[in-house]
Amino acid sequence: MRPFISQMYKKMIEPFIRQHEKSLILNGKILSDCNRLKRTVNRISDAEFSVFSQWGEDGIINWLLSNLPDISPSFIEFGVEDYTEANTRFLLHQNHWKGFVIDGSPRNIARIRGKDFFWRHHLKAESHFINVENINSIIEDGGFAGDLGVLSIDIDGNDYWVWRAIEAVNPAIVIIEYNAVFGDQFAVTVPYERDFERNRGHYSNLYFGASLPALRSLGRQKGYTFIGTTKSGVNAFFVRDDIFSSLRNKISCICSHVSSVRESRNEKGQLSFFSGVDRASVVSRLKLVDVDSSEVTSLIELGDIYSPEWKMGDVRLEHFEL
Repeated sequence: MRPFISQMYKKMIEPFIRQHEKSLILNGKILSDCNRLKRTVNRISDAEFSVFSQWGEDGIINWLLSNLPDISPSFIEFGVEDYTEANTRFLLHQNHWKGFVIDGSPRNIARIRGKDFFWRHHLKAESHFINVENINSIIEDGGFAGDLGVLSIDIDGNDYWVWRAIEAVNPAIVIIEYNAVFGDQFAVTVPYERDFERNRGHYSNLYFGASLPALRSLGRQKGYTFIGTTKSGVNAFFVRDDIFSSLRNKISCICSHVSSVRESRNEKGQLSFFSGVDRASVVSRLKLVDVDSSEVTSLIELGDIYSPEWKMGDVRLEHFEL
């Protein structure tokens, strides 16, 4: 498309995009009011709704904030792409929180900085390829060290290792993507590689991140209580132990959900739509680290992925009487 046609198209379409986003935010405010009326939930996924989030995280965050006291009105999210779809953007619009978003692509960051919400709100956007060695300095140099409301981690690779390394902030709520393909039985993660990229890790697009048990183990070490996942079986939620008591009588079942995502690919890069345990078979011989023993292993060494004991989610992990 020629440049002048592209600019003309942009001027024509942008008012419609802005109006659409205003409608989304208005609907989100209505849903927020409804969510606040839910004094208790069976599981946190009952509070889901999406305005800008991909899997219902907007609603869960909104419900948590209505029940947790004295949360710092600030967030950090990395792995946001161009911030069109993100876990914290509704917080920016609805709650006017201060935020810091990070992505590995300078082009994505340039697009974020070109949006009107960037100057309307207190938002910082920077391009960094995040790893264990640089995450704390990025946060400190960005002016976000200390207490934080929400930390959202989604880098499709070293998620476990990066969360383990973070010391610069003390978030009240942590949202982190887990890999349900690794099952619900073993605390494993991909080995740390400073330059790990999901699309290079394995052609299947299924070799990344950490299992839910690995993240639960890390959460306990860092002083966080696991409170459940999205219905999609993608993101796990944690709340800092010192404020978790505010939720103890408000969530009856702390559970994970079966992953419904079918994003596997074949060797040609085409979607193969594997689901369930068939996804695990594709990556069953690839190296993993058992986070409790630090030993290198693999799914095939850990057990029979087709056995009845192997689970991909929907496991009741805790239960509290209301």
